[in-house]
Amino acid sequence: MTALHLALVDDDADYTEYLSQYLRGKGIAVDTFADSHDLMALEDPYRYDFYVVDLMLPGIDGVNLIKLLRRRTNAGILVVSGRLAAEVFREVVTAGADMYLVKPVQFEQVEIAIEAVQRRAGGSASAQEAAWTLDRRAGQLVAPDGARVELSEADRALLECFVQAKGEVVTRETLLRGLGKSDDDSGEALNATIYRLRRRIERATPSVVPLQSRSRVGYLFRAPLKAV
Repeated sequence: MTALHLALVDDDADYTEYLSQYLRGKGIAVDTFADSHDLMALEDPYRYDFYVVDLMLPGIDGVNLIKLLRRRTNAGILVVSGRLAAEVFREVVTAGADMYLVKPVQFEQVEIAIEAVQRRAGGSASAQEAAWTLDRRAGQLVAPDGARVELSEADRALLECFVQAKGEVVTRETLLRGLGKSDDDSGEALNATIYRLRRRIERATPSVVPLQSRSRVGYLFRAPLKAV
């Protein structure tokens, strides 16, 4: 299986311990979360390549957690849950899950499901790689679906940094300088600007927001970005 970094969100301690051991034995890096709030409290909860999610969770319930994840990531999402109600399958698929398995489940079945979702994701890679465009003259960011995001001066300065980076991570120091601030300035202004830009994109288009943080390093625009 292609190397993955996976988030396992389930409050069953024995299940998560043994499943994570099994998946690590298959070469998958696994982080476990007994409470969905612990996942969402991370600096970048959307950085994972794959999510395995229970539905009955402390904190945000599984269905609403899937909805939150789908607003920011195209990563695979597998639901493994003991809920058997007739409407559950429709509910989780509508929320954005890729596949649903009912507990009790064999660990090998989870592995096979992850592989199947990853194959399908690979087949749609071209759609995920559609380019975004910074329209300098209009002062707008154009999403792959054609939606236009109105940009502030600070937004444009940040996006120019990402254009120059050509898909690489941009350090916090570089972004602060792009905003006209010194390296000694607090990063709160940067975080606030990134947050506002994300919200503008989310309001303008259903496309996944490609802005992702890299802990203690900076930010990444995780999609092709060009400027005209």
